[in-house]
Amino acid sequence: MTVHTIQGGDMRIGVMIGADGSANTIDGVVNFAQNVEAKGLHNVWMANIFGFDAISTLSIVGRETQRIGLGTAVTPTYPRHPTALAQQAMTAAAATGNRFTLGIGLSHKIVIENMLGFSYDRPAAHMREYLEVLMPLLSGESVTHQGEQYNVGGLQLSIPGADPVPTVVAALGPLMLKIAGEHTDGTNTWMVGPKTMEDHIVARISRAAGEAGRPSPRVVGGVPVILTRKVEEARQRIAGGLAMYGQLPSYRAMLDREGVDGPADIAIVGDENALRGEIDRYRNAGVTDFNAAIMGVEDGAFDRTLDFLASMV
Repeated sequence: MTVHTIQGGDMRIGVMIGADGSANTIDGVVNFAQNVEAKGLHNVWMANIFGFDAISTLSIVGRETQRIGLGTAVTPTYPRHPTALAQQAMTAAAATGNRFTLGIGLSHKIVIENMLGFSYDRPAAHMREYLEVLMPLLSGESVTHQGEQYNVGGLQLSIPGADPVPTVVAALGPLMLKIAGEHTDGTNTWMVGPKTMEDHIVARISRAAGEAGRPSPRVVGGVPVILTRKVEEARQRIAGGLAMYGQLPSYRAMLDREGVDGPADIAIVGDENALRGEIDRYRNAGVTDFNAAIMGVEDGAFDRTLDFLASMV
């Protein structure tokens, strides 16, 4: 049995679209991505919450950029049948010259059950079955599936120009990391500190991928970042802006594993040396794709942080 491990090495550096509150129009998102591409960074990532549909928006962005990678961080599974999501993701792949990575996740009980009315009773079982339908479709294969939640009979998609779509799952708990390692190309994380990233996220998903005979997984690490000399002031503003994430159970569990009080404590805040050192901790932990959520909490912060990140590429 070969257990694949990720060692700190080349790490792609990308940026989360709209983390600083900008890019609130389609043109704004396109301009944002073009700016990040011009700086030489590797990826832009986009959340799918209650604003623009991320897959559709990134399809547009892909028509207006040339080389930058594009990914969702993340699109919730429950509201979309896996066949519909596969069709949309493959269309995005074809539209962007196969620069698109599909990031999916369970979202949270407060959204799925309270707002949308779906049962959030067995989320890991839902994800396993979802992937059993989704992943073959994304590789151009025919799917026949009879399950508790989905019944699909002999369906195959034909999307000219679409290669198999790289897919990562927002996996934080042990069972979800096992499912992601066994079925997909990796994981997309948020609110995970460097110690937890190495000892928990990377260790578990790498073991699962190795036992399933899959390649070393892709590990996307989303982290709040700001280049500033006003460290305490910035942390206070981040604590206020990201307070919700310290209360959602899946993120709270990661913060507790790291031994910190809240989101501001894992934010990377400080001067160039501080940022370089902390980002390198994620690289050494096994993160393959660093996703900087740049916190524009003071004038000029976004641009100088972006320039710094570009200097690390």
